Amino acid sequence: MKVLIVLTSHDQLGTTGRKTGFWLEELAAPYYRFKDAGADIVLASPKGGRPPLDPKSNEPDFQTDDTRRFESDPGATAALDGTVRLDTVSADGFDAVFYPGGHGPLWDLAEDEHSIRLIEATLRAGKPLALVCHAPGVLRHTTAPDGAPLVQGRRVTGFTNGEEAAVGLTDVVPFLVEDELTRLGGDYSKAGDWEPYVLTDGLLVTGQNPASSAPAADALLTLVTQTG
Repeated sequence: MKVLIVLTSHDQLGTTGRKTGFWLEELAAPYYRFKDAGADIVLASPKGGRPPLDPKSNEPDFQTDDTRRFESDPGATAALDGTVRLDTVSADGFDAVFYPGGHGPLWDLAEDEHSIRLIEATLRAGKPLALVCHAPGVLRHTTAPDGAPLVQGRRVTGFTNGEEAAVGLTDVVPFLVEDELTRLGGDYSKAGDWEPYVLTDGLLVTGQNPASSAPAADALLTLVTQTG
C-alpha cells in the first residue's frame, strides 16, 4: 500500500504578517495511522522541500502523542524535509491520497492546477481520497467527469464557520470552507465545534477539524482495503 500525503507550501497568513502552513497534528496522526498499517508514505508539496509548519500547531496546547512521536522520529522529519514537488507525482503511483489542513492550503492548494488534476484523477481511477479541516477547501475548483463541481450532491464536511470565528480569522482567509462547500452544492454537515466528525461519500472522505484527522485516516484505510 502506497499513500501520498499532500502538504501546503504557503506560509503567509493573509496580510496579517503572521505565519501559517500545515497543522502538525493533521499530518502526524494520519502519518502514523498509515505507517503502522504498513504503508509506504510519500510527502509532496507544491514547491517541494520542507513545507511551512503553522507555528500555532506546535504550541504546547496543541501537541499530542502523535506530534511528539513525529518530531522525535528521524525518518518522519527526513521525509518532511524532502517533500517531492507536487508536479512530479500522479495518482497512478498511489493507492490513496490524504490532504492535511492548516490555513495554508486555502491559498495555494485550492488554486494549484496540479492538485486539482491529482484529486480528479485519483477519484476517477477508483482510488480513495481524504481531506481534513481546511483541506476540503482545496476541492473548490475540482470537477466531476460531467463538469459539475466535484462536491455537488456529495456528503462533505470541513472547518466550520464557527471554528474559523473562534480562531479570529473569518476576515483573513480567502474563503470560508463551510460556505464554499455549501455554495458548490455539497451536502455539508458538521458536529459541534472542535468535535471529531468524518464523512465518507463513495471514495471521498472529509473531516471537520484537527480532532478528525486520525479518524479520517482510518476511514481512508478502510476504503483502501475495500477497493484493493
